[in-house]
Amino acid sequence: MKKVTNKVLWLFAIGQLGWSILGGIVSNWFVYFYQPTEAAQAQGLQLFVTQHPIFLGLTILGVIAAIGRIFDAITDPIIANKSDSSSHKDGRRIPFMRFIAIPFGIVTVLLFIMPVDGISMVNNVVLLVMNLLFYLCMTIYCTPYNALIPELGNNQDNRINLSTYISMTFIVGTAFAYLIPNIAGLFEASLGYTNAFRMAVGVLAVVAVICMLVPTFTITEKDYCEAVPSHTSVTESLGKTFSNKEFRKFVASDVLYFLSLTMFQTGLPFYVTALMGLDAGSTFILFAIMTGLSLVFYAPINKFAKRFGKKRLVLFAFVWFSCVFLLTGFCGEGLIWGIIIASLASVPMAILGILPQAIVADIAERSSIETGENRNGMYFAARTFAFKFGQSAAMLIFTSLAAIGTGNTGYRLSAFIAAILCFIGALILSRYKEKETLAIINSNH
Repeated sequence: MKKVTNKVLWLFAIGQLGWSILGGIVSNWFVYFYQPTEAAQAQGLQLFVTQHPIFLGLTILGVIAAIGRIFDAITDPIIANKSDSSSHKDGRRIPFMRFIAIPFGIVTVLLFIMPVDGISMVNNVVLLVMNLLFYLCMTIYCTPYNALIPELGNNQDNRINLSTYISMTFIVGTAFAYLIPNIAGLFEASLGYTNAFRMAVGVLAVVAVICMLVPTFTITEKDYCEAVPSHTSVTESLGKTFSNKEFRKFVASDVLYFLSLTMFQTGLPFYVTALMGLDAGSTFILFAIMTGLSLVFYAPINKFAKRFGKKRLVLFAFVWFSCVFLLTGFCGEGLIWGIIIASLASVPMAILGILPQAIVADIAERSSIETGENRNGMYFAARTFAFKFGQSAAMLIFTSLAAIGTGNTGYRLSAFIAAILCFIGALILSRYKEKETLAIINSNH
């Protein structure tokens, strides 16, 4: 096996830049595009899907988004098992990523294009289908990609370094996704706002596809990873993974974190426009502030994690994020509120962007040592299988809250609920036995 260098880790991290752009587009703008505020409609965003609640306060958009996430969660272990058991000549992971990168970009663009001009049941059905295809493409790329993290991060230093690099590219990719209104503004005069929005999605999708293809053509997987196929069935492998007590503790906290974070990310354009009274383009400015400050903390977090452990920093980030969510629920009008919230969120965003992936890699490596079976793909798939149910619930909760009450009551409630859920996640994670896990790993090296 060749030595894994920082160059290889950075080439790998560029793939995360690509898929995080596409994921960010949908996470940040899907609800905003299909359930626009009155101000967004006045600017030119059209209505394409049923807007009123259909059952127990649930909206059609919330149901479509939740079904997409549940489908995504179900397909994760299936793709993970196929990747773990692959005997492809180019490795178990890279071939999947190379195959799906271009379709992933195309489907993301089509997700924002409906066949009927106006609200229609046809659009409801087409949006559901395109949403399912989007998450299938994401799973086929991201599940093998994540499985390479413990395989390329073959020691604690490489693992934390790689987690740092992919976190940096993730946060930059998410920042690019917030550029949608700014890019759309360049085409608005000639195309109208709805089509300009779609054009912006298309521009970013091209960039994303190029980035996703970079690691697939610059990294020879078998030079760095032992591609030994696993022959365990999907259900058996998933069952073994969730039978790991330490993994269950981590996953429970992770579900609550992603539930709260997804509510916050989905609500961010609404917090900016409805609560702070700013235009949608300000979303990118505020996210850029948060991103820039987050990057400042990356080097210290990298060093602190190696010295003090990952768990302590993640617990601190959970509690800090809870406070940020709570403050958002009380925010008033003006850019200063956005700057304060973005600045405060930068610290936990940096920590939680880096360390959870490394914790999963630790748990997966401990399992490999104890069982003699390498199921890295399934551990990362099981994690996403679980937290995507949290994301599904978040989409249902947010879209339902946004449709109730007068004024901006629903938006504020969503921030308060996110704060409570994130704090509960911290309590659960406090029970994870990190020292025991690292001791087993270190005794094997």
